[in-house]
This record gives sequence, C-alpha cells and structure tokens, in this order.
Amino acid sequence: MDKALAKQWTTVILHIDMDAFYASVEQRDFPELRGKPVVVGGTSGRGVVTAASYEARAYGIHSAMPGRRAKELCPHAVFVRSRHEHYATIGRQVRDIFLRFTPVIQPLSLDEAFLDVSGVLRLHGDPETIGKAIRNAINDEVGLTASVGIAPLKFVAKIASDFDKPNGFVVVRESELQSFLDPLDVSRLWGVGKVGQSKLSRLGYRAVQDIRLRSCETMRHQLGSWGEHLWRLANGIDERKVVVDHLAKGIGHERTFEEDLTDRESLISVVSYLSEAVARRLRHAKRSASKVTLKYRRDDFRTFTRARKLPRPTDSTSEVYKVACELLTEMRERQPRGVRLIGVSLGGLSQIDAPQQMSLFAEESGEASETKVDRLSDQVSGLLGQRGLYRASSHQYIERKSPS
Repeated sequence: MDKALAKQWTTVILHIDMDAFYASVEQRDFPELRGKPVVVGGTSGRGVVTAASYEARAYGIHSAMPGRRAKELCPHAVFVRSRHEHYATIGRQVRDIFLRFTPVIQPLSLDEAFLDVSGVLRLHGDPETIGKAIRNAINDEVGLTASVGIAPLKFVAKIASDFDKPNGFVVVRESELQSFLDPLDVSRLWGVGKVGQSKLSRLGYRAVQDIRLRSCETMRHQLGSWGEHLWRLANGIDERKVVVDHLAKGIGHERTFEEDLTDRESLISVVSYLSEAVARRLRHAKRSASKVTLKYRRDDFRTFTRARKLPRPTDSTSEVYKVACELLTEMRERQPRGVRLIGVSLGGLSQIDAPQQMSLFAEESGEASETKVDRLSDQVSGLLGQRGLYRASSHQYIERKSPS
C-alpha cells in the first residue's frame, strides 16, 4: 500500500448488500416479472411477505407484512412462493466471488456480508477498485445487482451500503466520518428502532450530531448503557472486527396457516415438513445442532416456544423430527386451542469439519440407513425441490400446499 493510501485507510471494511435479493432472483429467472411489483411469500391469505421488489416497495409493501395487507396496497402485485434452497445456492455463488478478493468474510445472511480487505490492497488495488470489481462480478456472473458501502468502521459501511440503493456505491474515508454521520437521522444508528427513535426525539436527539455534541456521561445518565453505545457510534467509535466464518445463531422455518389447525395429524405433518427443511439446510451448511425449538402461535395470536437440548450434536432429520414432535405433544397438552403458526428451529450450531464417525452399532440402530436417507433426500431435493422426495409424515401438508 502506498503512503498516500495508507493515510486515507488504516482499516477497510466493505458491506455488500444484495438488492431486493429474493425478489430480484425471481425477476432474473422469470423475465416476464421484470418491472412488475413482485412479492415473495404471503401467497396464502394468512402468510407474511418474505421479500418485495422495488416496484412493490413503492406501494408500501415490505418484508414481514401480512400477505393480505400487501394485496390491499397493490392488488396487481405478483405473489410467488419462496424458494429458499434456490436462493441459498445463489448466495453461495456470491460468496465465492467474495473469496476471490479476501478470506476475511462475515456473512450476516444469504444476501449481505462484511468483508475486510485491509490486507489485500496491494494485491487487488485501492478500496474503490475492489468494491467495483466485486459489484461488477456479481452483475456479470450472477445477473443481480448489489449495493456496496466502504468505510473504516463496520456500522458506517453498513449505513453506506443502504444510502443509495439499488446498485449503490458509497465510500466514506476516515477523514470524512464525522461529516458523513452528523446530518444523519438517529434511526440510522445501529440499535435504534421506531420505539428508540421516538424516545430519542423526545429528548431532543434527532440527528446524529445532536448525540455527538453531548457528553458520554450525559447520554449514560439519560439512557444507561444504550446511551453510551449511541454516543460511541455518533463519535465514530466502533471497535468490532469482521469475524471470519461467523456461525449463525440458528436455522429455522415456520409456516402460517390459512385456517387454524386443531387435529394432531395435520400438525404432525407440518412439523415433519419443517424438520426436513431445517435439517437439510443444516447439512448443506455443514453444521450440527444441539438444540431444537418449537414455535407455536395460537388462534388468539399468543405465541409460545419450547426448546430441548439434544444429548449430542446432530444433523439428522429423524432426530430433529422426533424431538420436535415431543415438543408439539407437550405444547398441545398445555395449549389445546387452534394453531395459527408452527415453527421449528435449530440452535447451538457447530461446524462439522469432517464426516461424523458412525456408532459401532450404527447398522443395528438404524443410524447408517438414516444417514443414507438424508443424503439421498438432499440430492433429489437439490434437483427437484422438497416435493421431489419427502417423508410420508410430511405428505398431508405438502399435498395441501401444492397447487391443484
């Protein structure tokens, strides 16, 4: 790195965020959807929106919104089912592009990641050159657009990537940090949601500069540790590093039903389907899990969760399904009302660095055959989707959600 560049940059962090990722994939794969308001998810009357294209966002549609509300806002929107495994495959293609430039990558989700390129500037050029090269490669090879934020701090890089979407490209040098942050609304700071923004506004904090001009002691007195956290960010202090191969805290799937479910057979079928989905994602990520959690929402919207630790980490569909069914049984005994939503998630994730050793009596216990079933299911679903091969216990739910 030359001396002039070294003065501008001590640390270089990129935050790369795919633009309306799921919806953009659908528009890429189906050209007839381009330019139309596309909504991923929310296809059932009581489902929620997973993602929305920029054309749909113009009508006020956003993720986590009920599908019915999205339909009211834009009656001519095109609703499509989520294809999570397909999106995951494309996400891995994007990650492979990142790896050409730096091994220091911290994925936040399928569609965004932090990259630390501080150590590769001599190899790949200045930060702007690297950022543009990555963005161009994503566009040329994957056929999608991404927005790039470049800064010496993680939270500033994340703000910058969101500043000029879609296909944005914003660079904030160390000497520009304060002039960039000061005029921003406080809602731009990490950890400030709608409730927090309202609270800060009542105290007279509307722009980041309003917080910066106060003392740390004042902020701590008014808002405790959160106030100190905000003061540090407003003053350009963020010591967090890009964490390589940051493990996700959990993997989960959930489903909202068009009609409340009450019979055990239907609920077991849903749990089976969700267990297959989460276990397949777990194996694909080369992870094992040590905890299974069941999420359960009643017809009156009250939500409950119940979790159980496993005797040993696993990536087996049958083990996940068995525990999830036990949790469902316990939950039904305590909450027998109609069910609006069921979710199955896996936690306590760990990396599988090598194939797991089978038990000495694996053939007798059925472990080996279960592993073979999982592998075959993964292979077929990769080609045909989850409906290509699934367990008999999932049949009722899959038949119900299949188009006629």
